[in-house]
Amino acid sequence: MNRVVVVKENETLNSNTHRITFTWDADCKPGQFVMVWIPGMEEIPISLSDVKTIKSITFKIIGKDTEILGNLKNGDKMHIRGPYGNGYSIDFGYKKKILLVGGGIGTAPLIPVMKCRSVDVAIAARNLGEIECYVPSVKNFAMKYWIATDDGSMGFHGNVIDLVKGIMREEQYDEVIACGPEIMLFLLHKFLNRKHIGHQMSLERYMKCGCGMCGSCMIDDKRVCRDGPVFNNDEIDKLKEFGVSKRGIDGSVILF
Repeated sequence: MNRVVVVKENETLNSNTHRITFTWDADCKPGQFVMVWIPGMEEIPISLSDVKTIKSITFKIIGKDTEILGNLKNGDKMHIRGPYGNGYSIDFGYKKKILLVGGGIGTAPLIPVMKCRSVDVAIAARNLGEIECYVPSVKNFAMKYWIATDDGSMGFHGNVIDLVKGIMREEQYDEVIACGPEIMLFLLHKFLNRKHIGHQMSLERYMKCGCGMCGSCMIDDKRVCRDGPVFNNDEIDKLKEFGVSKRGIDGSVILF
């Protein structure tokens, strides 16, 4: 679905992160993404951080295109294409105990899951400035929550893997849903496999079309935009490139 939408609010969450809210009547699921474009920028994929009629995208300023988006004003227009991807599976029974694990900007796509069902939440980032913008949502929607920062400026002093290991010495979970940097997901996947805990993870690759046509987002034989971006633990087990390498804009292999 292609639509021109009007920016309701462009909120600055921290020094380099924005959340743009807009009204769009498309049926979207937590974990899906959209392709976003306005004149003067390349079309880029961004995960949805709200999926009801009032939707939002949350993104970091990392280059010219996101800088253009970050400068949008209330009432400005954006072109939205999608939604794309398979999203998170959250329809299992409510007796199932779920832990969400978010790393940095990867916390934003998990917020719709928090709003859909009862979950515990663990989030982490490098410092207070990167994570505090997500704390209100976590406090409002999580059953239990834990926070970690690499520098100790908020919550547990350490990384999210050590945080999750500590949580699981006290708590038992049936499923983990995670989004964040791939090295975080790679280490978390290894740990959860040892614990025999099922999990779903949202992977990121360079995308051009967003709908499975161009092949720029391949990881092994999977198209992240179409077969993902969410993969379960059995699917991730088969991905030899996961946590090892990705492709650049020119198709070159980049090692993590």
